[in-house]
Amino acid sequence: MKKHVVMAAILAAGSVTGVFAQASGESPWMVRIRSVHLDSSNKDSTPLGLSINNKTFGEVDVTYFLSPNLAAELVLTTPQKQTVYANGSEIGSFKHLPPSLLLQYHFTDQPGIKPYLGAGINYTHFSDVALPAGVSLDSHSWGWAFQAGLDIPLDRNWSINLDVKKAYIRTDVYSVGSSIGRLKVDPVLYAVGLGYRF
Repeated sequence: MKKHVVMAAILAAGSVTGVFAQASGESPWMVRIRSVHLDSSNKDSTPLGLSINNKTFGEVDVTYFLSPNLAAELVLTTPQKQTVYANGSEIGSFKHLPPSLLLQYHFTDQPGIKPYLGAGINYTHFSDVALPAGVSLDSHSWGWAFQAGLDIPLDRNWSINLDVKKAYIRTDVYSVGSSIGRLKVDPVLYAVGLGYRF
């Protein structure tokens, strides 16, 4: 339900304000390439003491400015492989693909550094689960995502980006088909990257 609310809000904002981005004479499109460090909260309610490794990986995001202040950002990456531990001992792995869609407010009142805040939704798909016999994971997770960041302009088109996100990523854990609890990855994602405004 919550994913439909967020998407409907973004579409409604686009229908009302999209014309302003075009009227300003500046392209509404921005693309960023980021290096992201995933720091998992590793909260586990199962009796297995589950946790995953932290890691650094690359991502690409596409931003569309609905107005000078309002933008929608789609965050994309490739499936990420995570090592799974039980009470500190390695027991397997899985892959997860965690795209996010966020609605942002950019503060543009002052020249120079451009801070922004964002909120939206994260969808994560778990695949290639390799855990001990009988142990499995729910393959889908929907959760909120929040962000704060800033763009540091280098010239008319290029900028350096600093960004931090909190994403709510959770999966139910099963043993021989019966739920035994939930693993809450719920990572904080620290990112630095380079942006290009067309």
